[in-house]
Parts: sequence; C-alpha cells; structure tokens
Amino acid sequence: MTRGWGLRIYALIYLVFLFAPIILLPLFAFNSGKIIAFPLQGFSTTWFEELWTRTTLHQAVQNSLIIAVSVATLSTVLGICAARAGALDDYPFKGSMIGLVMLPLVLPEIILAVALLVIISKVLGISPSLWTIIMAHVLICTPYATAILNGAFQNLDKSFEEAAMDLGESRWGAFRLVTLPLVMPGIISAFLIAFIISLDEFIIAFFLSGNVTTMPVYIWGLRRQSDDLPIIMALGTILVTLSIALLIIAEFFRRRGMRRAGIKDTGGLL
Repeated sequence: MTRGWGLRIYALIYLVFLFAPIILLPLFAFNSGKIIAFPLQGFSTTWFEELWTRTTLHQAVQNSLIIAVSVATLSTVLGICAARAGALDDYPFKGSMIGLVMLPLVLPEIILAVALLVIISKVLGISPSLWTIIMAHVLICTPYATAILNGAFQNLDKSFEEAAMDLGESRWGAFRLVTLPLVMPGIISAFLIAFIISLDEFIIAFFLSGNVTTMPVYIWGLRRQSDDLPIIMALGTILVTLSIALLIIAEFFRRRGMRRAGIKDTGGLL
C-alpha cells in the first residue's frame, strides 16, 4: 500500500513538473505587463494583437507551414512504403533495413544537424535554404511516420491483397483499393505527427535555414529583447493549443483504426 502511494506521489510530481511551464504560458500571454513575473498585472489580449502586426513573423509562419506540409506529405509516403515492406513482405536483411530507417530516432539531433550541414554545404555544394530544411526534416520525421504506420500494417492480413489480385486486380490496384482504405486512420495520424514535429523543430532548422527564417528560429531571435517575451508567450500558447488539438485528432484516428481492425487498444500513439 505504501509503495502504491509512493508511485502515485511520484507520478503527480512528474506531471506537475512536466506541465507547469505549459500552464504558465497562457497566464503570462494574457497578462498586460511586460515583465514575466508574479503578481500578474491584469487581463489583456495586447500580445495576441501584436502578433498580427509583425510581417516578419507572418513570413516565418508561412515558411514553417510550407516546410511542415511538405515534410508531412513526403514522410507519410515514405512511411507507407517502409511500413508495408516491413509488415507484409519478407526479404533478406529486413530487420537491418527497418533498423536503418528508424536510426534517426536515436541519433542526437545536434550531431545530425552538423553532419547534414557539412554534407549539404561542403560535399554537395548546396546553399542552405527552405529545401534543405525540408530534406533534413523528412529524414527525422520518416521514422515517426513509419512507427505509427507499422502498427496499422501489422494488423492487416496479407491475404487481402492476394485475394484482390486473384480476382483480377493488379498489385497496385489491390494496394490502392484494399489496403489503403484499411490503414487510412494510421496514415492520417502519421501525417499529423510528422506535421507537428516539423513545425516545432528548431535545431536542424537553425543550422540549415540560411537566410530563411522559420517560426522556431524567429522565436529564438525574440528572446534577445525582454520587451518581446510576452509575445513569445502568446505565440507559444497558440502553438501548444494547436499541437494538443492535432495530437488529439491523431489519437482519435489511431484508435478508430484499431477498432476497425478489431484489435484491443493497449497503448498510446507511439
């Protein structure tokens, strides 16, 4: 009994430590004062209104959305290919190849960013730009998409495609008409997760952005001026709200896919 209470207290302290900064974001975002400290001076939406007047922020948001949508699309397509090959096909060194696809998950992001910068600028001779960020983000988001889609494809019976081909469909037709509709909830979840990861990613974008400013890099630049800290809080509040909403949608579609496959849900998104 004592041990059970100890675990509960530990879990409570852990959750408070984890979510306290997120709870503080909207408190200071709606505070009228410029100083990030208690006591609060009063309710105000000034800092949210300030976001609409900053053209540099608008350009950074546009760049981040272009990158995130592109990365989510490419990562999901590559994740579909990797997950299908890993779950429904047998071939030599399959485990090793899937391990290589998932390798960016365990690599330190700062090391990966420096390595990509050297390869792109020194080896390939490409100047850092929007496209270099997209390529790098695809590298780190594809494992996440693959991990989510692995569960969707592993719940399928490969005989479904074989039966469709026996009835006259081509391999592509069987995959498009039979398999894709069954794994569509997983595809939507993978797309949303890749979108969130790319939208919030800072380290690789900082190294590979060149003259292009993304939203996380823009926020990093704002920290140099204390008067801009409330604007960071307001922007952070919007980003956290958006991320939570997209995660809820992704989890909804993941659970929907599990129910359609008739499988008991025993875990979370990843």
